[in-house]
Amino acid sequence: MLVKRSSAKASRGKRSGLVGALADSLEYGVSRRGFLRRSGLAAGGIAAVGALPGAMIRKAEAGPILPNIEVVTRKNVCTHCSVGCTVIAEVQNGVWVGQEPGWESPINQGTHCAKGASVRELTKGTRRVKYPLKLVDGAWQRISWDQAIEEIGNQLLEIRQASGPDAVFWLGSAKFSNEGAYLYRKLAAFWGTNNVDHQARICHSTTVAGVANTWGYGAMTNSYNDIQNSKALLIVGGNPAEAHPVSMQHMLRGKEHNRAPFIVIDPRFTRTAAHATDYVRIRPGTDIPIAWGLLWHIFENGWEDKEYIRQRVYGMDEIRAEVKKWTPEEVERVTGVPGSQLRRVAEVLAKNKPSTVIWCMGVTQHTVGTANVRALSILQLALGNIGVAGGGANIYRGHCNVQGATDFGLDVSTLPAYYGLAEGAWKHFARVWDVGYDDLRGRFGSKDLMEAKGIPTTRWFDAVLAKPGDIDQPSPLRAMMCFGHGGNTVTRMPEMVKGLEKLSLLVVADPHPTTFAAIKERRNGTYILPACTQFETDGSRTCSNRSMQWGEKVVEPIFESKDDYTIMYLLARKLGFADEMFKHITVENTRPVPEDILREMNRGCLSIGATGQSPERLKMHMKHQADFDKITMRASSGPCAGDYYGLPWPSWGHPEIRHPGSAVLYDTSKHVMDGGGVFRARFGVERNGVSLLADGSYSKGSEIEDGYPEFTMAVLRKLGWDKDLTPEEMRVIQAIGGGEGSAEIDNVSWQTDLSMGIIRVALKHGCVPHGNAKARAVAWNLPDPVPIHREPIYSPRPELVKAYPAIEDRRDFRLVQLARSLQFKVADSDLRQRFPMVLTSGRLVEYEGGGEETRSNVWLAELQQDMFVEINTGDAQRLGIKDGAWVWVHGPEDGGKAKVKALVTDRVGGGTVFMPFHFSGFWQGESLRGNYPPNTDPIVLGEPVNGVTTYGYDPVTFMQETKVTLCRVEPA
Repeated sequence: MLVKRSSAKASRGKRSGLVGALADSLEYGVSRRGFLRRSGLAAGGIAAVGALPGAMIRKAEAGPILPNIEVVTRKNVCTHCSVGCTVIAEVQNGVWVGQEPGWESPINQGTHCAKGASVRELTKGTRRVKYPLKLVDGAWQRISWDQAIEEIGNQLLEIRQASGPDAVFWLGSAKFSNEGAYLYRKLAAFWGTNNVDHQARICHSTTVAGVANTWGYGAMTNSYNDIQNSKALLIVGGNPAEAHPVSMQHMLRGKEHNRAPFIVIDPRFTRTAAHATDYVRIRPGTDIPIAWGLLWHIFENGWEDKEYIRQRVYGMDEIRAEVKKWTPEEVERVTGVPGSQLRRVAEVLAKNKPSTVIWCMGVTQHTVGTANVRALSILQLALGNIGVAGGGANIYRGHCNVQGATDFGLDVSTLPAYYGLAEGAWKHFARVWDVGYDDLRGRFGSKDLMEAKGIPTTRWFDAVLAKPGDIDQPSPLRAMMCFGHGGNTVTRMPEMVKGLEKLSLLVVADPHPTTFAAIKERRNGTYILPACTQFETDGSRTCSNRSMQWGEKVVEPIFESKDDYTIMYLLARKLGFADEMFKHITVENTRPVPEDILREMNRGCLSIGATGQSPERLKMHMKHQADFDKITMRASSGPCAGDYYGLPWPSWGHPEIRHPGSAVLYDTSKHVMDGGGVFRARFGVERNGVSLLADGSYSKGSEIEDGYPEFTMAVLRKLGWDKDLTPEEMRVIQAIGGGEGSAEIDNVSWQTDLSMGIIRVALKHGCVPHGNAKARAVAWNLPDPVPIHREPIYSPRPELVKAYPAIEDRRDFRLVQLARSLQFKVADSDLRQRFPMVLTSGRLVEYEGGGEETRSNVWLAELQQDMFVEINTGDAQRLGIKDGAWVWVHGPEDGGKAKVKALVTDRVGGGTVFMPFHFSGFWQGESLRGNYPPNTDPIVLGEPVNGVTTYGYDPVTFMQETKVTLCRVEPA
């Protein structure tokens, strides 16, 4: 971790090799060696076995701090993982010359990881796209912005005329600000399609579906800081030490201060597992048996919280019936975990409360991802750990704004704030946007398509290659607009390449060219638009814990790059709907003002309480970070006194009522105006004659001391609280409900009342606007109402497939989804003999996401220079593979293969191999470096693991299966 800057000049040690090449003696500031030493980093990655060719190496220089010229400091947020670390930039003459971590930030508290410590490099532009580019007969040509927008717009309009609006796929980004994500979803709506998605589809869409269908909202319930209150920590399928390094300081404080057991369940002994008091190695793809195995011991010994379950949980008896099947013997047979170890873990969790469960993509990226999430959520409900400080489901999102981009509608199944796609949701946003509902409907191919889920990013290429009858829309996809998304992040890349070849139009808007721009088979029809980074614009982003932070522009966009807002405005203007789309958003020159975008979001996003986080309040929080407690995240003094940092949603009502935000969701120990809450009543009030409302459980100070439904005008009238509405609030409600005297007025709810009067009145009486229900252990609207184990499509245990089969084949998201038919075909074949090893994938500390950005950063490139596969010592010896040797990893589909270096280690168990997912630029042994536009190729290239991964999708979300498939490893 970094230490606070001193005025002393850093000493310069001797340099050699790659470090010397990348960082010669510096004229000003901190030396390269000192930078690494202060960052706690060591030169060379875990699989670094060579040096980069000289042509790829560029001197890494600190910016000079010049005498007698003012240095201005500006605060922004790290653009990598979702922890939300504050970055303090020192700017001189418009140049970012120095960087420090946010010392006063309650989140990172003066620390950065390797990626965060290197973000200044992003604005130096060493490998950035400098101006718009067009691919002509395989060669990149520089063009102007005017030409780019004109040609792209004309082609989009031609495709729309010939094939309809659904022929275009709008792929957005978790790199967007909240305002950018919202604006992109709005752009897709005005274009007339729900084919709009982003990274959450491939990281946490199953989390959103799983937890939202359990207790109401699809988000982390507590916070990183709150883990310091935990008496036990259970990490399943996550490796925060590498994926979210700064979060580890909170986790380790909880472990040390509370002497808390620290349990890691993972197929691989990770850097996080090295801190564990108990490490549990499981077979990949067996998370539900583990959860039920833990609950078996908990129920058997009566360790569950019976009163909590009685008051706040629906359907736990049906869970008990399923759990009974998972005896210690059956759990060990399926997962490989001894019963005695699992009993020990169960007892630790039950007797060290509150305990928290932490998960990441090791749980979500499965064909049973939603069911996995629900199983862990139910485990926490059984222990009474939801809605309490130190407990919770702490869900670590991947990218810097994957939470916010999901919240604000970059999703094929919803409008902003999870309103869904039904007619009522569209009418709500028609009112928010001040446009006619019929006008919006007319932009779509049909009303049915307007209300149908779109094509997800995991399957876009299938939608390009689809034959008539295979796709539930008028035309296959013909064009893709890709803002800030890597092309190597989806499984089945051999099929993706075929889809990419067939696209008529591909537009990549990104600071760096992505894998999409380097695929050699495309020769025409590709454009690259230089988008700037989030350090070159303003806007808010949402951390995993739901806190929103305002990032201040550090420097102006470099070269000819433009920010996302501007690019979207230029497209909307060319496509003919800018005036309506930006009706209530100020546009300065051609740049929409992000503060105005946020105010529009505040006006319409009532359902998640993203209404109190005005630009003014968020900026005030960033300015006064020192006033916030480092554990509770609450300000005790200053202008933000009483607020939780970043106003984690829900922050109810208008900003003027100063709701403090909700640090811990569903916490009944606090008044709703103090951040308290209850489980959301979003699934009705009864099921099969059984009440779904809470039984004698309510938030502190509530005037209704029992469960209650969500608030509507009908509920207010029944309670007699409608008299508390102001005349102006009543006027707005009547307008929404069809006018005075209309029967529809009773149906106006807290989610659609733009006056926010219904919310205000509920809060006045100590009630939560969304009602007070029980959490659902049984989710009857999901394919598996009670989570059940299903073997992966490419199971390494074919003898278990018939006992635990995949779901039946089905249609959804406009496409056919294969499952059981393919699984049975695999199980009945000889694939297990030809591909005898299990492949899983994950993250490295040095890189992030698809990796183009971080692999282009000279500070990071030296740390991990090679793509690799981890292979167990015994397997390597048996196969004649030496550490550092080149090997081929073969997959069972479409001739998938990757040439990588072997890392021989016992971190992985026998029969399992691990590969990181940040690499691209090689394809089946061949370098694609020459395909990138000149001087934009990443410093480090490597084979993408998704060139080997296979078919398999979660039925609820179409999340891809990246964590378990079959492969073969052999010497190259």
